[in-house]
Amino acid sequence: MSAPVAERVGWATSARWQRLIPLVFVTYSLAYLDRSNYSIGVAGGLEKELGITAGTSALLGALFFLGYFFFQIPAAHYAENKSVRRLIFWCVLLWGIFATAQGVIPWVWLLMVDRFLLGVVEAAIIPAMLIFLTHWFSRSERGRANTFLILGNPVTVMWLSALSGWIIAATNWRWMFIAEGIPAIIWAFVFRGVVQDWPHEAAWLDDLEREQTLARLRREQEDLHGAPTGYLQAFRSRNVIVLSIQYLLWSIGVYGFVFWLPTILDTLHHKGIGVIGGLSAVPYALAAIGMLVASRFSDRSGNRREFVWPFLLAATALFIASILLGTTHYWVSYVVLIFAGACMYVPYGPYFALIPEFLPQQVSGAAMALVNSAGALGGFVGAYVVGWLQGGVGNWAAYAFMAAALFFSAVLMFGVDTHGRRGVDLPARTPQPVGAE
Repeated sequence: MSAPVAERVGWATSARWQRLIPLVFVTYSLAYLDRSNYSIGVAGGLEKELGITAGTSALLGALFFLGYFFFQIPAAHYAENKSVRRLIFWCVLLWGIFATAQGVIPWVWLLMVDRFLLGVVEAAIIPAMLIFLTHWFSRSERGRANTFLILGNPVTVMWLSALSGWIIAATNWRWMFIAEGIPAIIWAFVFRGVVQDWPHEAAWLDDLEREQTLARLRREQEDLHGAPTGYLQAFRSRNVIVLSIQYLLWSIGVYGFVFWLPTILDTLHHKGIGVIGGLSAVPYALAAIGMLVASRFSDRSGNRREFVWPFLLAATALFIASILLGTTHYWVSYVVLIFAGACMYVPYGPYFALIPEFLPQQVSGAAMALVNSAGALGGFVGAYVVGWLQGGVGNWAAYAFMAAALFFSAVLMFGVDTHGRRGVDLPARTPQPVGAE
């Protein structure tokens, strides 16, 4: 009896891991670069040069999420039923164009349109990539695969903050948008040239690894018999509803933090955009380490929920600590914010591995898109309300708002039914030839 491929080779020697994980990581990194550098641009002079008020600036930051919200489920449907490769090519190409345009647009109204359209074309990335990973990686691998995808978020923000601050200091905020938008245009053609939608299309994949991967994926789908098979039924399931609300609240904290951390640090202590950019990068370095460790233990234990709620509660407590510290202890407050930011990121891999464990492939992608759509609404609220509170009331109000959202997101994880998951502990079976019944 042959051992399953996940046991036969480690992730470091698997052709799937070596070829595909760097590709999805870079793709999401570029997406996150082009959605998150707006806050650096605001701190670097965009607001002043275009005569934008604090409220309008918050709206500009949040408009991205409206476009992002409306096109999640259509993108997931296309990715599952047509082609992830084709969808990602066009979306990456267009978002590179829209991201670059932020550096040359002279009117606020047109910048608003551009931010909305940037959200529209980036809406496909997370649902399409999560679907893509379910085509290539089995349940026991998926927490880590998801984590390497989503690492594009904190790792990008880490170097983005430092690099963007340096570019603005050396040139201006307009050149920052241009320099950071062009790489996506180039990457679109790279992605199209080297990616296939399914293992059976990949000539570069070892025959044995291909057959064993397909066999494991097929067995996992067979074990989900009786689960919802239609979109409406899946969307109405308890877990999907609870996770949608939960992710909305979680995203309030995450995107409030991502969008306004540079501005918050600057109001605490005016150190210049270059230093603020460097300080803003540190929380994401710690987050990247935590994500890798948590996803590994989650995959090994088979637990997902237990690797989500404790970190969200910890982030809640840390934001409350920031409120109590006030503005008189800059460096202590900064250390607290480092750990708060890291705790918000750690659970992503296990979290997105959960949905395909209780829904079959034909609906799990759309369900993940629905949950991510709710997160987009949370991102809109986080970007807008946190920016408004920070500018109009004070940092303490922004922290309190994010803490409350994170607390309720942690509590809601207890409403997710993990006992009814099918196929969590499948016995090893002899792989069947591809196409065999």
